[in-house]
Amino acid sequence: MRKYRLLGLESSGKGPQLNAQLEGWLSQVQSTKRPARAIIAPHAGYTYCGSCAAHAYKQVDPNITRKIFILGPSHHVPLSRCALSSVDIYRTPLYDLRIDQKIYGELWKTGMFERMSLQTDEDEHSIEMHLPYTAKAMESHKDEFTIIPVLVGALSESKEQEFGKLFSKYLADPSNLFVVSSDFCHWGQRFRYSYYDESQGEIYRSIEHLDKMGMSIIEQLDPVSFSNYLKKYHNTICGRHPIGVLLNAINELQKNGMNMSFSFLNYAQSSQCRNWQDSSVSYAAGALMVH
Repeated sequence: MRKYRLLGLESSGKGPQLNAQLEGWLSQVQSTKRPARAIIAPHAGYTYCGSCAAHAYKQVDPNITRKIFILGPSHHVPLSRCALSSVDIYRTPLYDLRIDQKIYGELWKTGMFERMSLQTDEDEHSIEMHLPYTAKAMESHKDEFTIIPVLVGALSESKEQEFGKLFSKYLADPSNLFVVSSDFCHWGQRFRYSYYDESQGEIYRSIEHLDKMGMSIIEQLDPVSFSNYLKKYHNTICGRHPIGVLLNAINELQKNGMNMSFSFLNYAQSSQCRNWQDSSVSYAAGALMVH
């Protein structure tokens, strides 16, 4: 059994080149929500969303972060629960990231998880695209942290609640960080989604309005409102289930009196749609703070 997973070519570029790119994006943004306890950030190719993701990663404090949970949606395999990796190490062009086998053991014992095959692991970009950014954000403490990658399936609302409850105890710990991997609206014929509210003006404005509606509901930290929004508009937010799990975990902690706030810091689109032949993917970056 292979003990490590290699990154696909999309993000492996050349180490120094990738490092310089990440440094460039991070140097252009402010850390206003540091230390973040959780971030939501996109997972497309860095040329599309690297600068957007920097707004989230800039809020990570490497001095206190020791465990990083990375929750990514499953794009290729049908999955009704969540799945754990079967390897020990994820290789990145910057340095290797170690999977926390102790936490994996605790999660596995709950009986709520399955294992992803190596093939599934290596095919899935939703976790992969966060690995170089995680490595970069943490490089000043690179031997002092572990990661907990979790592939999140197409969960029912009640499953999102169950997983939220399970992860809430980890979210409560200030030395843990949750990275929630999601792009926002995938619009156009190739995505079979073409919602358009003419009152907003051009198509790309309608997309932005739709996304920002969803983003403001996420900022309210209400999992039920977020589910209702998705049912009403069917917005093609690919990380909706990881976001649902995070919102339920937050909900659980709020019941116990923890005070938290989430703010989106950046929003971008891969291109501006003006007619029905166009297509675009939206990206958003935000951070959760505990007060």
